[in-house]
Amino acid sequence: MRALGFELCGVAPAEKFPELADAQEWFARGFAGEMKYLGDARRCDPARVLAGSRSVIVCGMNYSSALPKSIEFDGENGSTMGAEEDGEPRGWISRYAWGDDYHDVLRSRLNVLVTEMRERFGGAFEALAYADTGPLQERIFAKHAGIGWIGKNTLVLNQQMGSWFFLGVVLTTLELTPSLRADEAPTDLCGTCTRCIEACPTDALIAPYEMDARRCISYLTIEHRGEIPEEFREAIGNHVYGCDICQDVCPWNRRAPTTSLTEFEPRAFDGKVGSELTSLFRPKLTALAAINEDDYKTVFRGSAIKRTKHRGIVRNACIALGNARFERGGSAHREVLAVLQKLSASNDPVIAESALWALSRIQ
Repeated sequence: MRALGFELCGVAPAEKFPELADAQEWFARGFAGEMKYLGDARRCDPARVLAGSRSVIVCGMNYSSALPKSIEFDGENGSTMGAEEDGEPRGWISRYAWGDDYHDVLRSRLNVLVTEMRERFGGAFEALAYADTGPLQERIFAKHAGIGWIGKNTLVLNQQMGSWFFLGVVLTTLELTPSLRADEAPTDLCGTCTRCIEACPTDALIAPYEMDARRCISYLTIEHRGEIPEEFREAIGNHVYGCDICQDVCPWNRRAPTTSLTEFEPRAFDGKVGSELTSLFRPKLTALAAINEDDYKTVFRGSAIKRTKHRGIVRNACIALGNARFERGGSAHREVLAVLQKLSASNDPVIAESALWALSRIQ
């Protein structure tokens, strides 16, 4: 499996585990917000995804990086605490989206795995590969495949890898030996720690192991399509795509190994398009706010960031600029004002309103 880039692998039976039904109850309580696809009835029963399914192969791919964590920045102008600054407000993009789209990277390797399975077992079986793209709840099957336990931040945690890994699955009609006995489950090693809950700026972790996605910065900056509710705007800080805080504060991520895959290294831009961003690690907020739709499509082709669409990334950059701190009257301040004033006249009401809110904070 390591030859395919997977550091973790396990097998779970394709059963209707109790947690699958619990997730439907979570959805019924409205915690999914606009993510209606999470209510797909097939998510409760793998047999409804693939008739005759017997096993779920769960693979984990590391995307950790040695670059600084989000909590090492002040969240206002994106500056490293105690470091010399250039005065430019910077945004934070979630670590998983710095490089190539993980859906594509995982799916290609999962398909290779399926091909190798056919060579070994013959063609008399069916298999479907998903990389966060199908109606399977990967983290629940990961738990039952022995990959790790589901932590208080609702993510899968592994003793060696922490939580910095992507999950991909292969649902198959093959009867494979499960990694765990039916009465086994990974030990929950969160203990009394509640750092993730305490650190969440929007109080999205409403209880241990329970999230109200409607309050989550990742949801608000990616899945939510309209205006960001005003109650969350200040708490969003400089986040423009996703959030890593509940992972960054987790003790199990302190010694997580870093990935050797170049696909997940931060994209850098040395050409004309995207050059003002410099990199997806701490991109320049004014460049994100001012990006036009054509350049957006070029810069984020093959990136997970395309999920939020042009309107979303500009909206998010406006909110982050409204939270930035810089010297009033300085060159950075003047540049931000010019960008926001132009966006406040946008024909898109969401962008215009977000820019006006930001202007009200920094003028």
